[in-house]
Amino acid sequence: MNTTDIKSKILVGNSFPFSLVRCAQLTVEQKSVAELKALLADTEVASFWGHANTRAAAESVLGVSLAPRSERPALTLSLEGLPMLDGDTFDTCWLLSPDYPEGFRPAIGVEVGLEQISGWQVLKLTWQCK
Repeated sequence: MNTTDIKSKILVGNSFPFSLVRCAQLTVEQKSVAELKALLADTEVASFWGHANTRAAAESVLGVSLAPRSERPALTLSLEGLPMLDGDTFDTCWLLSPDYPEGFRPAIGVEVGLEQISGWQVLKLTWQCK
């Protein structure tokens, strides 16, 4: 694992596939949009943002580009069980997920309109793999 990867970029997405959690300890912390925005101000973003329709709204909230290097990027795992994107390994992942009105469920195959976003939730995922 290249440890400089962990410190030089911030891994950001709108959701994380929990089927990729393979190490003994994962800590999930609720954070604020302001904390994530401040962290991203001077750091390169490694984005695996999956929904183009919400990306522009998220970029507006954070003030940085969340455009992934490829369309619909897929995370993989390092030998240590840490998330990898575009050859870089990370021990931390930040999620910015839209909040929707209570009880709202999007129709199958239909993109959610920006008018449905009522706010944003930030989670910080940190792996401690041995």
